[in-house]
Amino acid sequence: MDKNGLSSFLLGLGVGVGIGMLLAPKSGAETRDYIKNKANEGGDYLKQRTEGIRQTASEWVDRGKDAISRQRETFSEAMEAGRQAYRETVNPRGAEGSSTAEDLPH
Repeated sequence: MDKNGLSSFLLGLGVGVGIGMLLAPKSGAETRDYIKNKANEGGDYLKQRTEGIRQTASEWVDRGKDAISRQRETFSEAMEAGRQAYRETVNPRGAEGSSTAEDLPH
């Protein structure tokens, strides 16, 4: 939840409790229990939202890791294709042979 959403929620909770206390035809003990229950509900709501945000962030991290892994594989394949093209250009008859570090330009 963003900062404005959290502050709006807490403000709304406070205003609702205040109005409820002023207008509720209940005894003090009943009103206190009501306030305690509403505060617990607010805490539960925040816990649920926090868990949802954590889960979403975890999914984004996993997607990022997957994307980096795919890019690394693509880059490795491109490097190997470039090496092979160089080998074929430098030694057209022996392109099937193995390459060493000396085969590549420095």
